[in-house]
Amino acid sequence: MCEFFAHRGPGRPGIAVFLNAGDPPLATLPDLAAMLDESQVDCLELAVPFPGSATDGPVVRASARRALAGGATFRRVLDAVSSVRPGLRRLRIALLTDWSHTVRGTAPADFAAAVRDAGCDGLLLHGVPPRLRAAHYEAVRRAELPLVTTCYAVSGPDAVAEAADLASAYVYLVAHYGRSGTAAALDRDRLGAVLGTLRSTASAPLAVGFGIRTADDIARVEALGADAAVVGSAGVARIERAGLLGRDPVKELHSFVQGLRAPVRTRTGRPEEGIETHDRP
Repeated sequence: MCEFFAHRGPGRPGIAVFLNAGDPPLATLPDLAAMLDESQVDCLELAVPFPGSATDGPVVRASARRALAGGATFRRVLDAVSSVRPGLRRLRIALLTDWSHTVRGTAPADFAAAVRDAGCDGLLLHGVPPRLRAAHYEAVRRAELPLVTTCYAVSGPDAVAEAADLASAYVYLVAHYGRSGTAAALDRDRLGAVLGTLRSTASAPLAVGFGIRTADDIARVEALGADAAVVGSAGVARIERAGLLGRDPVKELHSFVQGLRAPVRTRTGRPEEGIETHDRP
């Protein structure tokens, strides 16, 4: 079983980058994944695109529409992952799938086996009806496919406990309620308290997402107790920008992810103590 965020440490939290498979086109995935691997990104959270997500903002929704228009189906996404996974050294791929659009109608065991056999390192199941969760989670466990679970900073104790108990890849803690790409203020006290609760029971790493755009944001959630940060809309926006300007999307995203490992500055302009600033080769 592949460990997620294995290279994290003090001053070097893990980083997961979210993208919709097919935006940029799937033919770009080999170069894109190689770039993320070489840039010491720990995880590519790769979504099989689906329309009308209630939790995504306009940037991610537009990305999903582009990917779907380009023909990014579940089978094509798995084939693309299968072709790139053997060449990766450190980058893990966590596949995000929506139950209604992608999973419904497929036997849980068959679905989990297909994701595993394609070479995905983990799976995040989105929107599974409560009555079917046990069957799907059991199928994922039997397939020995690490599971990403989610909860919110405002989730109740039972939801937080379930996320901690079931996670075998990582727990994705959503920093605030709303749609991705929104800029709600970070409630540090609440987020820190939930991270502390998760830390006491979870065996998997803890990753925080929503509103994470910069190296400073990543350092803040690490200081609250997170092992990693998930960067979504900000990176997806750079892909959109590359398309609008006719630029290479891999180079555009490379420039963005380099900034995520930039030295964190204090108000005096000096590097923050305890933050590693020379971790790229």
